[in-house]
Amino acid sequence: MAAAVHCLSSCLALPSKLSNLSLNGPSTSSATHSTSTHFTSLSFSASLSHNFFSRGYFSLSPVQRPTRRSVVCEVATTKKPDSAEKRARQAEKRRIYHKSRKSEIKTRMKKVLEALDVLKKKPDATPEEVLSIEKLIGEAYSIIDKAVKVGTLHRNTGARRKSRLARRKKAVEIHHGWYTPNPESVDSE
Repeated sequence: MAAAVHCLSSCLALPSKLSNLSLNGPSTSSATHSTSTHFTSLSFSASLSHNFFSRGYFSLSPVQRPTRRSVVCEVATTKKPDSAEKRARQAEKRRIYHKSRKSEIKTRMKKVLEALDVLKKKPDATPEEVLSIEKLIGEAYSIIDKAVKVGTLHRNTGARRKSRLARRKKAVEIHHGWYTPNPESVDSE
């Protein structure tokens, strides 16, 4: 147990010892020093030893070998959730949300435009029939405004779509003679 504690304390002090760690062969005197086998010094990159060892991302496990006992220090990185995967999930969720809103806008606009086309082709149309279409236009405006508010549509795109509906309604009213444009406003446009 005392040996394990000693190994643990010596392994915890590794970051300070790693930069000048070297392995030398056995030498008894200066004469035999030149004939002994030398090992090159071990070098660890500063980023590896600092990032992994100073944070404590390593595990100790005693290894039993036939002739000796040694302690192995392994670097074990803890897997963090991948931010790219999270962004992909978020983007997919937003894409589906925006797709449904855009689909609803297209459906509402299509209903208004079809109703206006039917009213324009109708020879005996009355001005009261525009009221039901105005209700559809109001609902379409509401959906477009909400889409702009949450960021599904750009504000200029929302304004352009609302303007398209208003111009088509105005064209139908002019066609049937329910609306007469003011000559002053026509010149200013």
